[in-house]
Amino acid sequence: MTSTGTIRCTGLHKRYRLGERTVHALRGLSLEIPGPGFFAIMGQSGSGKSTLLHLLAAMDTPDEGSIEVAGVRVDQLAERGADAYRRQSIGIIFQQFNLIPTLTARENVELPGSLAGKRPRELRERSMALLERLGVAPRADHRPDALSGGEQQRVAIARALLFAPRVILADEPTGALDSQTSEKLWGLLGEVALEQGATVLMVTHEPAAAAHCQRVYVLRDGVVDGQIETEGLDAAGVAARYHQRVAQAG
Repeated sequence: MTSTGTIRCTGLHKRYRLGERTVHALRGLSLEIPGPGFFAIMGQSGSGKSTLLHLLAAMDTPDEGSIEVAGVRVDQLAERGADAYRRQSIGIIFQQFNLIPTLTARENVELPGSLAGKRPRELRERSMALLERLGVAPRADHRPDALSGGEQQRVAIARALLFAPRVILADEPTGALDSQTSEKLWGLLGEVALEQGATVLMVTHEPAAAAHCQRVYVLRDGVVDGQIETEGLDAAGVAARYHQRVAQAG
């Protein structure tokens, strides 16, 4: 039986048309992450890492191949099913937070549940528990423009955790934050993976971020080109292993 935290991709191809040119972003990519744990995807610009994350999140569809995430065949979802999958089966954390500016922090966290028709009292209890867990409960009634970048990202993480998903996808989640705040949030994502038994998959270009993960999958030219086990490695060690692999592949 497939683990609810498993991510499995087989033979993924994705092509885009840019004017008269065709870009082959993924070229038969296969990947299996059994979960749970905190994992990273690294790759140079154009390697296909953002394309892969969008496919895993059902924000786009592959031209060929299959995708299974948290027990769901993502590549077979119709539009309505994809919406429900993003709201309830997975959590998604974006670099730019994507908070609604007219809603308070608490209301932003509760929004996916409101759209799913959950009871307001149940949502309030859950959202406040998450905001408390992430250290931003005192800011629950503030709108995003009154929050720091780190506070906004914590609210976005709370929103992603609303349905206690077994899989969380993070797209450069600290790209807009300073290094000290980033370190705290990378540690927080690792804690979420450990305490909730979730699979957290983060796209990043930062060795410092990848060093917080237990394994790094390296993408090159639209395929997985090996992996790095990070135990005992700091940011410099991850960077050295990554550049060594890139050099060998080149």
